Amino acid sequence: MAGHSKWANIQHRKGRQDEKRGAAFSKIAKEITVAAKMGGGDPAFNPRLRMAIDKGKGVNMPKDKIDNAIKKGTGELEGVDYVEIRYEGYGIGGAAVMVDCLTDNKTRTVAEVRHAFSKHGGNMGTDGCVAFQFKHCGQLLFAPGTDEAALMDAAIEAGADDVITNDDGSIEVITPPADYMTVKEALEAAGFTAEFGQVTMKAENETELTGDDAAKMQKLLDVLESLDDVQEVYTSVVIEE
Repeated sequence: MAGHSKWANIQHRKGRQDEKRGAAFSKIAKEITVAAKMGGGDPAFNPRLRMAIDKGKGVNMPKDKIDNAIKKGTGELEGVDYVEIRYEGYGIGGAAVMVDCLTDNKTRTVAEVRHAFSKHGGNMGTDGCVAFQFKHCGQLLFAPGTDEAALMDAAIEAGADDVITNDDGSIEVITPPADYMTVKEALEAAGFTAEFGQVTMKAENETELTGDDAAKMQKLLDVLESLDDVQEVYTSVVIEE
């Protein structure tokens, strides 16, 4: 998309997430617990758990917190039974928003998410109202200056779906969701370490906001991300600095 820096925008988003590292620990612990409950406590045989642990390590989550979260999922320690639920809606300028939650109380969660949308200029929609605008995939972002040809060769060999060079020189490697960790590890073995990576819902088309609209949208995203039951917030918006 002309006119904005993919690199700067994702770095901005990552920086804001890193500022909330304490809250991130509890959210990642939930994800680890659910992953272990669904697929067992051995990350070698549980891709979702391996990904959640990798996310925890990415924010320097202590090993004992990771281990305890796994044990809660496998039943070795007492834990809470979480339900996965997704809410969809619209932000400023009609930008698409999807909110993934893990909760032990759906009534509380839906009320909090709806309130956040309505108070900050958005509105919550029905199931499926914006999901078609996103692609479920793994995304790895490499800094401008990365050897494009060598990365492309390594990514294709590792099983990536696509390699995209952005206008700002950053490079995105897109993977099937289930193959994200395999591709990430293969690229690291080949000498390429992503600056940012996740399994995400990637917007097929982006909505660019500036000025007051950008500030309002950022506030909505911040409030949604701060809710205890919210794990991830995906949006089609690109916020210009």
